[in-house]
Amino acid sequence: MGAMGVFQIIAYLAVLLALAWPLGVYMAAVYGGRRTVLSPVLGPLERLFYRAGGINPDRETSWKSYALAMLVFNAGGLLIVYLLQRFQGVLPLNPAERDPVGSFSALNVAISFATNTNWQNYGGEGTMSYLTQMVGLGVQNFLSAATGMAVMAALARGFVRKQCGTIGNFWADMTRSTLYILLPLSIVLSVVLVSQGVVQTFQPYHELTTLTGESQTIAVGPAASQIAIKQLGTNGGGFFNVNSAHPLENPTPLSNFLQLLAILLIPAAFCITFGKMVRDERQGWLLLTVMTVFLAGCLAVTAYSEQQGNPLLEPLSVTQKAMEAGEGPAMAGGNMEGKEVRFGIANSALWAVATTAASNGSVNSMHDSYTPLGGMIPMWLMQLGEIIFGGVGSGLYGLLMVAIVAVFAAGLMVGRTPEYIGKKIGPFEMKMASLAILFPSVVTLAFTAIALLTSEGTRGISNPGPHGLSQVLYAFSSMGNNNGSAFAGYGANTDMVNILGGIAMLVARYWVMLPALAVAGALASKRQTPPSQGTLPTHTPLFGLLLIVTILAIGALTFLPALALGPIVEHLILKQGGL
Repeated sequence: MGAMGVFQIIAYLAVLLALAWPLGVYMAAVYGGRRTVLSPVLGPLERLFYRAGGINPDRETSWKSYALAMLVFNAGGLLIVYLLQRFQGVLPLNPAERDPVGSFSALNVAISFATNTNWQNYGGEGTMSYLTQMVGLGVQNFLSAATGMAVMAALARGFVRKQCGTIGNFWADMTRSTLYILLPLSIVLSVVLVSQGVVQTFQPYHELTTLTGESQTIAVGPAASQIAIKQLGTNGGGFFNVNSAHPLENPTPLSNFLQLLAILLIPAAFCITFGKMVRDERQGWLLLTVMTVFLAGCLAVTAYSEQQGNPLLEPLSVTQKAMEAGEGPAMAGGNMEGKEVRFGIANSALWAVATTAASNGSVNSMHDSYTPLGGMIPMWLMQLGEIIFGGVGSGLYGLLMVAIVAVFAAGLMVGRTPEYIGKKIGPFEMKMASLAILFPSVVTLAFTAIALLTSEGTRGISNPGPHGLSQVLYAFSSMGNNNGSAFAGYGANTDMVNILGGIAMLVARYWVMLPALAVAGALASKRQTPPSQGTLPTHTPLFGLLLIVTILAIGALTFLPALALGPIVEHLILKQGGL
């Protein structure tokens, strides 16, 4: 990788960490119900929403009532998205006259956007009307993201409350997440993206004549507004089929940088928010450091693998050697298949790692064309449970479930009752944390196995052998961990895959959310335990190392056998000169 590529990656991480602190402090004030810089403008609107919905924001509930409100609200959104797809043929704002979406595909899409997965088994411009994109998918981009943020806020309260039976008000947390955080950031980003050439219009598709006299349809639409929230909410669903590789969705280096920044901004800031809410900022900085170190390591492997290119392509190997000797062009060498020349290897690898570290799923290059190891890292980041930054809110509460396992293991080693941020971790918290870790892993591996055992599941494989296994494993890793990205070489729009994928997305979302809320309720009911000489500090580099080792152990023990049959063996075959 050239010096410019390294500089771009370092600059990205520097800007991300610099912005995380002020946004995190602001978000802590929002969830604390304190006055913010936007309160004079948005305060009256917030109170109007409460009056219209008959909501008392000061009335807090138990974790069970909080969870019930969340499930009912999300189920309503799922139903609306499904109906919009099924009836879009007779609804307005359909200038391309798109037909209704098939029942199984519509169900898969509805579940996908309600669960913040945004897995897409369709081409956006060729399937959805403007109304479905905006009122269905665009609105869910806000609401599904706000749901994860609300749950994280509730979990943070569980750590600081003492012998209390409540963890907050779901409706207030949802409203504040949307109104004070997601909406203002989305408006600003949308305007900037439009200035860069991202399309935002209600005009019908353009019919043009090419230089050779052929007719070509240029799809347009209200894209910029959806792209902003798809990145900020770690949703990832593209307005166009090729997502952020599309020139009308991501036209310039600046738009690429800003969209990349938006993907990880709120997840990074939530670490600071968590530290503020639990009244120990060191805890937040430790979690953010663990995420950043893990991300940097995965990025190094992916970028290096892509820069090495395919050893079977001798011309590239010669060019690469010449470049290393200082005789070739600065941009020579590497695996450019499936990548935009305007972004290059560094920005493509950075996006691939960031989007799979976060629960985002947008792409600016095709992961199916990556080298075996280069494609394995994004897959493995999803399989870890979307805890390295992860979704807005959901990534952090997923990482906290792993942290609970880490402190429990540490407690066993020293023979003491484990404690985390002043709360003793008992059998109930361990059971809930274990469920949150196990469920996504089980559905990923089990559903991959089912798909590989059936003709309908293997029908969509475009490359036989180890790469074909990787395609199926990647698809269910994505759906089973609420990511939404795809290898782009697997035809997944079949009834069986739609049904299995829908179940996987529901389990991965709510069987992590519900245990997290149960842990919040259990911790809130406990008294605060003052630290003693036997207490393991959880803000030190030692605990950070323990947390990283725990993540690596869980990821390796769960998925190494499957990865060995796919990308790892494909890499070994490639090194031996095979295809």
